[in-house]
Amino acid sequence: MRTANHTEVREFTFQGFSNFQEHQLTLFVVFLALYILTLAGNVIIVTVIHFDHHLHTPMYFFLTVLSTSETFYSLVIIPRMLASLVGLSQSISLEGCGTQLFFFLGFAITNCLLLAVMGYDRYVAICNPLRYSVTMNWRVCVTLASLVCATGFSLSLVQAVAIFRLPFCRTRIEHFFCDVRPVLDLACATPVINDILTLIISLLAITAPATFLFISYVLIISTILKIASAEGRKKAFATCASHLTVVVVHYGCASIAYFKPKSENTKDQDQLISVTYTVITPLLNPVVYGLKNKDVQDALRRMVGRKSLFFR
Repeated sequence: MRTANHTEVREFTFQGFSNFQEHQLTLFVVFLALYILTLAGNVIIVTVIHFDHHLHTPMYFFLTVLSTSETFYSLVIIPRMLASLVGLSQSISLEGCGTQLFFFLGFAITNCLLLAVMGYDRYVAICNPLRYSVTMNWRVCVTLASLVCATGFSLSLVQAVAIFRLPFCRTRIEHFFCDVRPVLDLACATPVINDILTLIISLLAITAPATFLFISYVLIISTILKIASAEGRKKAFATCASHLTVVVVHYGCASIAYFKPKSENTKDQDQLISVTYTVITPLLNPVVYGLKNKDVQDALRRMVGRKSLFFR
């Protein structure tokens, strides 16, 4: 435990990307472009799924929830980051920092758990296809989505309260948003219980669903390999490819960020990793499920075709 004399801290200042001073305008343009693409892509996916009855299935219901969550997840971080890159306010109040941390963790954990639920959906569809409509009925889907959101924000609330009950001796956050480790580093005293709590929440939010997904995909792949026709195997695997791609990148970035030993932390490395899971990962969802997904592409063509006929 670290202790020091302190006065009450009511405001923090972000370090931001001050180490890349000469490239900040370039970073602003790049991040803004990626942010616009992320918002547009997720809005398009949600709109297409909502209006096309062919996509009113459990898999695309969970994709709608994931896209909505990813949209709010990026809203929590990126606008303030963009403002700091063009020289606007680098400061944030204690309450604002706590709120940002709460929502960031809430949506991040929700996304991790949603990917696990989507993996379960694929497991039932491929390994128990005859019982799929019964097992994954709409009541089950809504219940699972609600439980995932409630769990995500409950864990987030516990983490945020535990951190912001600590006294703070420093005000400069060596990061571009209020993440767990950078904020804990400002505390005058960091009890072991906080480190244990962070580890437990990381295990529940990352390791547990990742293990569940690994087991699910072992069973899925073993079932696919038993399909007699090559065309059938290809079609079955295609229904999982998009999800598996997002899972690998999402859990890979989260694991590196939250399980990397403190001794290995460097400011530039941490910022690079954080940019990956706050800017790049949310863009994966519309790219992989939109540009690479035949069902969504076909639905988008049908929607565009109907609009073209309407305006003739």
